[in-house]
Amino acid sequence: MEQPAETLSESIDPRRLLIFREVAHRGSLSAAATALGWTQPAVGQHVQRLERDLGMSLALRSTRGVTLTEAGVALLAHADAMASRLAAADEEMRALRTLRGGRLRLAAFPSACAALVPEALGRLADEAPDLDVRLTELEPAQAGAAVLAGEVDLALVFQYVGAQDEDEHRDLTIQPLMDDPVLAVLPAEHRLAGRVGASRGIALADLARERWVAGCPRCRTHLHSLAVDAGFHPDIRHSTDDYVVVQSLVAAGLAVALLPRLALSAFRDARVVAARISGNPARRISVIHRREAATMPAVQAGLRALVAPQPVG
Repeated sequence: MEQPAETLSESIDPRRLLIFREVAHRGSLSAAATALGWTQPAVGQHVQRLERDLGMSLALRSTRGVTLTEAGVALLAHADAMASRLAAADEEMRALRTLRGGRLRLAAFPSACAALVPEALGRLADEAPDLDVRLTELEPAQAGAAVLAGEVDLALVFQYVGAQDEDEHRDLTIQPLMDDPVLAVLPAEHRLAGRVGASRGIALADLARERWVAGCPRCRTHLHSLAVDAGFHPDIRHSTDDYVVVQSLVAAGLAVALLPRLALSAFRDARVVAARISGNPARRISVIHRREAATMPAVQAGLRALVAPQPVG
């Protein structure tokens, strides 16, 4: 008999191992051939080649069938284990493909978590009730980094229209969802409150002498940019990312603010009013993912749930 191969990868052909397993369990070459849909000589050749590769006999042939040798019994245990793992892998892939299992990791910024994500996840739960969905609150820059690092699968992000950061996610697939208007938030008794609902909105320059409350660095940069274009530098007295706190400060007459409509739809303090701003500034909300993730069934289902968000007002 030929000298055995030096390594496992050289000595055991997985396909031949499964053919040997079929012979061992069926009890004969002919029964295995019938089960596999092959000819008996073809099955016998594969078993013989496996024996040559291993350098030992695996089964004794007779007119009554086959009897495993000690080596055959030992190898059959490994063949059974491999067949079991292959069946488990096939079942797991089938479950992922049909969304009977799997996981989707989603990141979103705070106002999207409050106003967009719950309904989207509700739609996703209807489509794929067994999908394990995990939500993490992250600001856009952190969310983009998490997607690139493979820590999340999908992320909702925003970019202010016309801002210099519009290409920050260029290494990812970006699918725009909606433009979210940015509104001026004023105390209900403010001198400009009567202009709420005016077709042309209010001019930001009319708020040049006001004190301001601003939030995240991206939002603060946007406020500065709009204010400079309007001919002034905003007097920012308060800083918070919490749009509930922002509205409370505005309601108390301590400041005015800019907030996206989405944040106001998530929570609206009855003591404040929101007015359109001349020029209609807005932020663009998009969903991002790695390009290679586009074929993942869980990601595809997540995109379907997110791309048609309910109108916010």
